[in-house]
Amino acid sequence: MQTSVTFKNLDPSDHLKSYISDKLDRFDKYLYSPGEANVVLSVEKFRHIAEVNIIGDRLNIVGKEETEDMYSAIDMVLDKLEKQIKKNKQKVRERRTGKGKAKTAMTESPVAMEDEDERRVMVQNIEYKPMDVDEAVMQMDLVENNFLVFTNARSDRVNVLYRRKDGNYGLIQPNP
Repeated sequence: MQTSVTFKNLDPSDHLKSYISDKLDRFDKYLYSPGEANVVLSVEKFRHIAEVNIIGDRLNIVGKEETEDMYSAIDMVLDKLEKQIKKNKQKVRERRTGKGKAKTAMTESPVAMEDEDERRVMVQNIEYKPMDVDEAVMQMDLVENNFLVFTNARSDRVNVLYRRKDGNYGLIQPNP
């Protein structure tokens, strides 16, 4: 990571520069492309202030911390930045996998059947909402799932829309 360190009201120290560089190198594992870090270390009366700005991977993350010791201020601001980077990367991962697109929530829990074959049944609890069949088809276009459970708004019954092997959709609905 390319690092630039600026000192305000403080004598420049190679030891502080190397300390910051070593600490910032741990962020390379979170960033895909090389990042750039701008560090400002300043002293105002008894307050030691560390301000870090990291730019990279479409991120611009800023952290500021002040304590009575410069090293503890650096450690605290870097911990804050690490949390911000992890949180931002998790958001990106969720957006890419499509977890944020689906309106239905699924939870999976394996249940072992007491049988000679030791079969396993995967149970999915699904929250479904009332909608028309056309809206359900639009939802299926947005998500990667092979099926969608919903309440038909016209009949108030639970229906299942599924994606067939030929690319078309099938609809399962109970008889009245």
